[in-house]
Amino acid sequence: MAADVGTTAPDFTLPNQDREAVTLSAELAKGKPVVLAFFPAAFSSVCQKELCTFRDAARLGSLNNLSKAQVFGISVDTFFALKAFGAEQKLSFPLLSDFNKDVIRAYDVLNPDMVGLKGIAKRSVVVVSGDGRIAYREVLDDARNEPDYAKLNAALASL
Repeated sequence: MAADVGTTAPDFTLPNQDREAVTLSAELAKGKPVVLAFFPAAFSSVCQKELCTFRDAARLGSLNNLSKAQVFGISVDTFFALKAFGAEQKLSFPLLSDFNKDVIRAYDVLNPDMVGLKGIAKRSVVVVSGDGRIAYREVLDDARNEPDYAKLNAALASL
């Protein structure tokens, strides 16, 4: 299933860092777009930098349109690891565990092999509009790079 801009976003239910079920369609029903920030691994330097950018941008207004959306970080880490990572980084948004890799497959962001780590998420950002359609998608081939925050901000501004 392709998860391209303009298509309906694949619905999912994943546990957050507190083992509570989070369902995309239920989040969209709250009236805000959703930002899915797929990241390769908790406690890695670039993932830490990216997710802290989302945390700080929401607080400082540097991505002023981020306040329009609900952000979710998604990785294949266990919810135990995500809980520790989120607490250590004081993240202000939920982290979701896609341990079984169903969602990264549905969104076509599965990295088959990143320097020996098999089946983790490619660093990617997907914006799902309130009507459930994918409004923006960026998939990075090199996990050492961060998303283009200006393009993400512009995509959110257009919603």
